[in-house]
Amino acid sequence: MESRTKRRLSAAQLDALIRDALGRGVRSAEELTDGFANAVWRVTLDDDHQVVLKVAPPPDLVQLGYERHLLRTEALVYHLAAPTGVPMPRLLYSRFDDPVLGGDYLIFSALDGIAWNQASSLTDADHRALRYEVGHHLHTLHGIPGQGVYGYPYAGLTGETWRDAFVVMTGALLDDAVRYGTSLPCSLVEIARAIHANAHALDEVTAPRLVHFDIWPGNVFVSTAGDGPPRVEALIDHERAFWGDPLADFITPTIFQELREDDPMLVGYRKAGGRLDLTPQARTREMLYRLYLNLILLVEDGPRQYPPEDYARIREPATAGVTNCLAFLTQR
Repeated sequence: MESRTKRRLSAAQLDALIRDALGRGVRSAEELTDGFANAVWRVTLDDDHQVVLKVAPPPDLVQLGYERHLLRTEALVYHLAAPTGVPMPRLLYSRFDDPVLGGDYLIFSALDGIAWNQASSLTDADHRALRYEVGHHLHTLHGIPGQGVYGYPYAGLTGETWRDAFVVMTGALLDDAVRYGTSLPCSLVEIARAIHANAHALDEVTAPRLVHFDIWPGNVFVSTAGDGPPRVEALIDHERAFWGDPLADFITPTIFQELREDDPMLVGYRKAGGRLDLTPQARTREMLYRLYLNLILLVEDGPRQYPPEDYARIREPATAGVTNCLAFLTQR
């Protein structure tokens, strides 16, 4: 989607950046527009190899509080997750505070498959099988522990307990809502009251685990080559990862819906050894995370300034989502 946060680089700038990083020039480049914040290009090098370049927004552009140093978080996730076998591209190069570009960028190996949301030929059985497989990979990702810190370390939004970190994270988001004058279906006081009244449920989380928090079909690449069934080629876009509750990773894949016991993603997660019981306390945590994600979808329009017609398909269900989450949380 078009966003004010996406960099605009000329062909000459792309060539100079890639040549400095990899020692090879650019034959051609195609911007990939599925993402919402960072600018991304699929680049063909002058030796015919392909790579993917991701460039962070300009450092002087104010973003949401949790979005500080997103690409540094992503680079960290690649270093931690690559040895575990989680399918992902290879991180080929990272550069932070580049003096010429003025910001951060990453270069990855290019993938052969296509984004799950673009695989129009898949059957219902294919989709169920892919969700089951993603559940397996999430269990592996969640096996990566934190070092006693919850939240977003690079953004400075952390806590010694998951309750402390989540309160800090949501507080920063409510501050952003004030900064950008976000239109919400209720007052900030009502939201804060609901979060604090239910925060005790977060005390069930006693160890920080790596949570992707952005697993939607656009961030899952699938391979449909050959005669076999489609398989997950890679999970991508780990920039919004935090250390917290593994349950939170089931929110984005079921956004604007509900997490069901028979969801193949949850079934696959449990089959891989993941323990996730949808108890009443877990359902309360789920609603807190849904509230948080729906608020992000509403507040992030402030710095990004999406095209109104395109954004309407997100704004309307996210607004309803905030209302529904509050109704659940205030009845407890």
